[in-house]
Amino acid sequence: MATDAEVAALASAVRLRIIRLTHQRPLTNREIATRLDRDPATTLHHVRKLVDTGFLEALPARRGNRGAREIPYRSTGRSWTLDDPAEAHSPVAEAILQAFLAEVAAVDFADLRQSRLVVQVDQAGRDELSRRIGEVLDDFASRPLAPGEPRTAVYVSFYPGE
Repeated sequence: MATDAEVAALASAVRLRIIRLTHQRPLTNREIATRLDRDPATTLHHVRKLVDTGFLEALPARRGNRGAREIPYRSTGRSWTLDDPAEAHSPVAEAILQAFLAEVAAVDFADLRQSRLVVQVDQAGRDELSRRIGEVLDDFASRPLAPGEPRTAVYVSFYPGE
């Protein structure tokens, strides 16, 4: 189960976006700030919290364009292996939704594929649907990353349909 410090670290849409941005390719704090359209000092606060809780790792320093020392950060993948820290009504669950909304807002609408479905099933059917979707997502998440290949983000939500 996630510790209180881990839950607190994941209870921020900005930090969740940083984890996703650094999953495939390490980024410096300045690169992260640019991608999030944030001040580097603000993102550094979030980066440090993620490093302190083991969600990001600092890689060896390198020289930037003007010879300045830069530290790239990479996601460790730990956030995907924690026991469900996003229980209903938790700050993490809200942060996941906020991160999703911010990411979708930045996507060209033509690149967004959406689907909406309301099904009528009993509790056992809902449990099965959730389990099977989870299995598919786990299968794709466990596949090795191919350098240079585009990434696809997926957001799944279950809620009462009208």
